[in-house]
Amino acid sequence: MAMAFATFNLSPSLRFVSNNKGFFDSQLSNSFLSSHLFLGTSFSVPTLSFSTILQTSCRPHINASPCSSTSFRCFAQKSPVDGLGSNGASERLVVLVIGGGGREHALCYALQRSPSCDAVFCAPGNAGISSSGNATCIPELDISDSSAVISFCRKWGVGLVVVGPEAPLVSGLANELVKVGIPTFGPSAEAAALEGSKNFMKSICDKYGIPTAKYQTFSDASAAKQYIKEQGAPIVIKADGLAAGKGVIVAMTLEEAYEAVDSMLVEGIFGSAGCRVIVEEFLEGEEASFFALVDGENAIPLESAQDHKRVGDGDTGPNTGGMGAYSPAPVLTEELQSLVMESIILPTVKGMSAEGCKFVGVLYAGLMIEKKSGLPKLIEYNVRFGDPECQVLMIRLESDLAKVLLAACRGELKGVSLNWSPGSAMVVVMASHGYPGPYEKGTVIQSLEEAENVAPCVKIFHAGTALDLDGNFVATGGRVLGVTAKGRDLKEARDRAYDAVEEIKWPGGFYRRDIGWRALPQNEFARNA
Repeated sequence: MAMAFATFNLSPSLRFVSNNKGFFDSQLSNSFLSSHLFLGTSFSVPTLSFSTILQTSCRPHINASPCSSTSFRCFAQKSPVDGLGSNGASERLVVLVIGGGGREHALCYALQRSPSCDAVFCAPGNAGISSSGNATCIPELDISDSSAVISFCRKWGVGLVVVGPEAPLVSGLANELVKVGIPTFGPSAEAAALEGSKNFMKSICDKYGIPTAKYQTFSDASAAKQYIKEQGAPIVIKADGLAAGKGVIVAMTLEEAYEAVDSMLVEGIFGSAGCRVIVEEFLEGEEASFFALVDGENAIPLESAQDHKRVGDGDTGPNTGGMGAYSPAPVLTEELQSLVMESIILPTVKGMSAEGCKFVGVLYAGLMIEKKSGLPKLIEYNVRFGDPECQVLMIRLESDLAKVLLAACRGELKGVSLNWSPGSAMVVVMASHGYPGPYEKGTVIQSLEEAENVAPCVKIFHAGTALDLDGNFVATGGRVLGVTAKGRDLKEARDRAYDAVEEIKWPGGFYRRDIGWRALPQNEFARNA
């Protein structure tokens, strides 16, 4: 049967096709299209041109070449979700996600499935997000230019902006959007200082009695070294500002600690982000990630997750942005989760409100469950969803994400609860050889479709991919893919994730083979040894 399609040409390289019967890869629904398109007409806005054509197929089809348009014709039906009531479709939203990594791909995936969501845009996005059909990517939109983002939102009737990365938040993008009345999930620049300045976060902990590691802040290298000598090793050295996830050094010897201080305060390897350092007590125990959605006054917890920061098996080697995660995390019992909310999250929310900079967004608490006390202490705050924890959370979320994020923007989270799929989820990060140090870009990745089909409930989130001249996916970053799977329990989720990883043909990549090792017996990893 013939069906009408709308074709979207975004720059010379991307072409999206949407059927007027429902959702396609463009993620523009019938109701959205009807307010912007008329059959048989064409028009354009900067970097976007639109026309309507007639097609007869709704099967997935990719014809990739950077020299011509890349076309996608794939039904992306929304999955039914529960959790926030049956009236979720009463308010239809166009959502813009800011960012272009694995976290943003996972957010687009969950928003696409939200009954209240009409369309999902992602700026800049990446090739994997585009090809998956989880959002329409807008690579030409300069997300550092708030006026350009505002113009885009007004042009396309965006009713919710979700800011993924920390840098736009710290630079004040949410301030500018909220100022003109655009609901934005993400904190103001003032509130984002919880992540943008570790010294600010520590001062909030001190003032409001939030448990954290003992510390001192220094801008003078000699004074810092004297304090380190007094405290002894192991000890932790942190750059005060944003350092792309590389500003934390766990020094096992005094010499390593002195070198870390010199690299930041003398050599300036992190620029202004390292002009002050926090020298912090080393805490022994098990790390865990805790997330809460915050509306300025109220907070609701998300499911627990556990990340794997070190690059090598057995938690060896340098720190990374995260090599894998799983949810839920057994270390965070219900009792501990309640304690985290009462002793860490809620005092932070109330403290920020008292300081005159209410926090709206997601609070990501990096925790250490101390070995000696069994109690949680705050290691750090991030003011956005973690990556790769976001991937395992979004694949498990069954509630309407768009609706709950909008409720946070409106200060209406009180009484809201979220629904999660039973069982577990795991993500295994595939990274370019050399990461977190120098790595080669442009290496070819193959068999991604086969990997997603190797087992039920497998989803590959793209963090750093592009298309080459032959239409192949190539790596463009350090952490490149987040191979994610759900299962009835953690073992099944783990088996499915690693089955998918092993299907991917990427000689230029590597991955940890022991994600989940703290929660599963060691013999579960024998086949990957």
